[in-house]
Amino acid sequence: MNTSRSRARTWRTAALAALLTTGAFTASASASAEGARTETAVGSAGGVTETVVRVKAPLPASFGARPAACDWLSYLRYRSSAGPASSADADRVLVAQPGILEGAGAFDSVARNTVTRAAQQGRHIEFWALDRRSNCLEDHTGTATGDQHTAVDYYYRGKQVGGRAFAGFVGNDQLGWMAKLGIEQTVRDEYDLLAAELPDQRIRKDKVLCGGHSLGGVITGYFAAADFDGNPATTADAGQNQCAGYFALDTTVSTSLADLSGSIPDDTNLPDIGLGYGVVQAGLDSGLLPRSLSAPVLLNPETMTLLAIAGVGAVQDPDGEADLPSYLPQNTNIEATNRFLFSKDTATFLTGSPAVKDFRLTNEAVLGALMDDQSVPLAFLQSSVGFFDGGPVTDKNFPVTNGSSAQPGLFGTEYKAIPAVPHGPLYTWRDYDRVGDADDPGYKSSDGTPFTAAGKEVTDIQELARSMGTQPLDFTEQYFPTKLVTDLELSTSPQVKRLVVHPDGLTANPTLTVLAGDGLLAGRVPAELHPVVADGYQHLDVLTAAPVQNNGRPEPVSTALTEFARDPR
Repeated sequence: MNTSRSRARTWRTAALAALLTTGAFTASASASAEGARTETAVGSAGGVTETVVRVKAPLPASFGARPAACDWLSYLRYRSSAGPASSADADRVLVAQPGILEGAGAFDSVARNTVTRAAQQGRHIEFWALDRRSNCLEDHTGTATGDQHTAVDYYYRGKQVGGRAFAGFVGNDQLGWMAKLGIEQTVRDEYDLLAAELPDQRIRKDKVLCGGHSLGGVITGYFAAADFDGNPATTADAGQNQCAGYFALDTTVSTSLADLSGSIPDDTNLPDIGLGYGVVQAGLDSGLLPRSLSAPVLLNPETMTLLAIAGVGAVQDPDGEADLPSYLPQNTNIEATNRFLFSKDTATFLTGSPAVKDFRLTNEAVLGALMDDQSVPLAFLQSSVGFFDGGPVTDKNFPVTNGSSAQPGLFGTEYKAIPAVPHGPLYTWRDYDRVGDADDPGYKSSDGTPFTAAGKEVTDIQELARSMGTQPLDFTEQYFPTKLVTDLELSTSPQVKRLVVHPDGLTANPTLTVLAGDGLLAGRVPAELHPVVADGYQHLDVLTAAPVQNNGRPEPVSTALTEFARDPR
């Protein structure tokens, strides 16, 4: 194994061990006297201190009844352990909006990498990974136990944890307040949070960098163009004057969804925007239209919870043989998802044989199969975490055929693979930095195309497992507001267009654009944006990539963010 990669793996193992043994989600470490803010220790490792911050910010009464937790805003705060305790004293604060169906936990690796790299240069910066308000509906009780079986029993079998029973996945009839949770409230939430945490507008303008991943770039665009006091003539409150610069991670800072084609599957329950703004809003208000975005397979609260549980298993016992596929209850939703993700062809999908539970997989291999770009079909869910090992693999030609012209866009461009022998060998997972080593079998597709190579693998599976299974704020967003997407799709309607009060705000500050070389926007971003391209990266890799890459060089996304934070000009 490459010596620099070996040293990096040793450091990561020690850091992860420290985090997992000292960083359990604990009781509140500090709270404001008024009870309007709490900051809770998550853990410290590798010179980075992580806390979860909650700030009380009640919604207007017009939103109607909602859980008390939904009157709070939350974010993960990452800072240098050797740096100042007060955010206002940091050299820079990066504030990141998540993408579609994405939560604050997804930023864990890029946040740590960026804070660490800046500290190595003598600068103390903070990275705030925002949770959208709708994440208040998620219940982390089961996954917080750190045990897969307990989590499955809690979410799917009605068993209690510490005297608490799962209330069930939230139905559309309980989401009336989310009918109004669109782009206007989303950017207002970011402004209110910044104003509460950094009350001095001059500090915000001098030190804050505003940005996001995927859909977060569009949200940042609306934030930059917004006016928050209702008087366009007074500009201290304008979005552009809350930031010293903008950053876009596999996205662009804009007020259009055009760049993000492929990020929303066609089979989601998204309403027909051809009905017009008024009709769509009336449907959301009445409940005739779905108030949260979901799809029959994978992209719904029940199945997205499985991703976190898979992360728990990969942390708990990475090399142990997984029993999650057989331990899960049998229902239509879970069965359809398993077939979609683990079928090698259409016949297997239709018959359900062989099923995922017929294969022997380690817990790491289960997580890899759920998230790796050589396995999961949906491009916006893909990361590059290594490859299967331990037995023969075969082409995965479902839902599209390997090498077909139908691959780009929604399904990405990478060849897909799947274990070939049911009831056979124990399939393990070869981590990103062991791909291409001397003992790598070098698996190839039936047409002779290698499934992967060292330059295509960038994310450490244990770091991904930590982000998915141990964070107090989820990697995914189980209840994504439908209105947020319909507002953006109806951007030319008067009701949305009026929100762009200061259109020059989009270009008022310097912008860093970082692209995944194999991601959704590959080859489609104008050259005048001068994007930094992370070669071999998929859409999620810009958030999850390991600090040292297979070429022995530092991770390029956090490197670019660190340099931008030093001097955005």
